Amino acid sequence: MNVKLNWDAVGIATSVACAIHCALLPILVTTLPVFGVNIVHNLFFEWGMIVLAFIIGSYSLFHGFIKHHRSFVPIFIFSIGFTFLVLKQFYPRLNIAFLLVAVACIIVAHFYNYR
Repeated sequence: MNVKLNWDAVGIATSVACAIHCALLPILVTTLPVFGVNIVHNLFFEWGMIVLAFIIGSYSLFHGFIKHHRSFVPIFIFSIGFTFLVLKQFYPRLNIAFLLVAVACIIVAHFYNYR
């Protein structure tokens, strides 16, 4: 069976999942301790999500660059978004602002790469 995987779609889905995770976590966090679960400020989980976003995004953009368009624009936009994604870990007061910029840039980079 020959199945093609659209890595840009996977990257967009991962970015949206990350945004949903970050938006819903404060709502769900109040119920998790009742079940003995504590994922608030879990650095392993947060950095794992960032690494996952980097791996999927890099592979997708590299594939698009080599096979289709030879344009550095999506890579540049992704780099800006990824920089803000990492910066949100170091500046908790600007977490939401950095996250919004990061997700928007990463999604735009994948759309541009796919187009």
